[in-house]
Amino acid sequence: MYIKLDIQAEFEVKSLSDLPNFKKLMGNLKMKINKSQLARELNVDRRTIDKYLNGFTPKGTKNKTSKIDTYYEVIAALLSSDSKQIFYYKRVLWQYLTDNHGLKCSQSAFRAYINRKPEFRTYFDEGKRILSGHSVGVRYETPPGEQAQLDWKESIRFETKSGEIVYVNVAVLLLSYSRFKVFHLNISKSQSVLMSFMTEAFEMFGGVPKVIVTDNMKTVMDEARTEHFTGTINNKFAQFAQDFGFKVQPCIAGRPNTKGKVEAPMKLLDEIHAYQGRFTFEELHEFVQKLCARINQTFHQGTGKIPVFALKQEKNLLQPLPKSAIGDSYMIKHKLVKVNTSRHDILQIESILSSS
Repeated sequence: MYIKLDIQAEFEVKSLSDLPNFKKLMGNLKMKINKSQLARELNVDRRTIDKYLNGFTPKGTKNKTSKIDTYYEVIAALLSSDSKQIFYYKRVLWQYLTDNHGLKCSQSAFRAYINRKPEFRTYFDEGKRILSGHSVGVRYETPPGEQAQLDWKESIRFETKSGEIVYVNVAVLLLSYSRFKVFHLNISKSQSVLMSFMTEAFEMFGGVPKVIVTDNMKTVMDEARTEHFTGTINNKFAQFAQDFGFKVQPCIAGRPNTKGKVEAPMKLLDEIHAYQGRFTFEELHEFVQKLCARINQTFHQGTGKIPVFALKQEKNLLQPLPKSAIGDSYMIKHKLVKVNTSRHDILQIESILSSS
């Protein structure tokens, strides 16, 4: 069974094991499940559909040749020491093969396949992944329109198609209720770049949340918040917050789990490393935007929602945007230009036409 939503998001039921998540999704959408159609398309009895919708898990299956075996040589080449490309997570490798080599299988089936192959499993077990090191906090949910979380994925070393080494940053602003997010790729992390990005993000949201949770980045905080000190917000950023009507809530230094919802998309940005040596700057910029769109259209396991759909609910509870003159005063115009490096000309994504 194939459900297509008018929000440009799709959920495909390929097997009985997909039914629990399908039930959760349809519940959130307040849509009725057509069990008879599912039974016909999966070629099983309607009672079997009921059983799997209610969480039934079979004990095990017989070993058989995997269709993923046809990708063995491709996987071996990608994970070899000769490859510039880096895959920190099995999920990233699965996504790369799906997007570029036509792989058609579930993530869980792919992870199981990799785990059955010691030569591949070793790649992920021997420290090529960057582990967070932070303990997992207690999950808490915020009401719609209440909060957004801000962060940077900083100093990502990237080798372009022409062989240049550059360092890029990706800003992320995520609405805590819907999990709808906006990405922005830039060479700079200046305050003017940050405020321009946030202005664009608010316009994409269709409003402004009441609170922005952030770490103690220098473009926001002059003095960090600690357990015994509230911190000092930068005057210029405080004015920006006042103009848009949100409260700045810095995390206590050393406690990034306070903004745990935005930490999860940071791991997804590790997909950039799968394209080391494959993209120009312009192509990297396009990839980051496509990645963001894909994540926003993907079923979220934690909330049981699709972010672009949940945004429709949250948008009505956001604060209104300020007058356009206020927003325009923080916007930076961007232009694609050539910049000279020590050896080659490379394409810089955005040349900032105003100083911070």
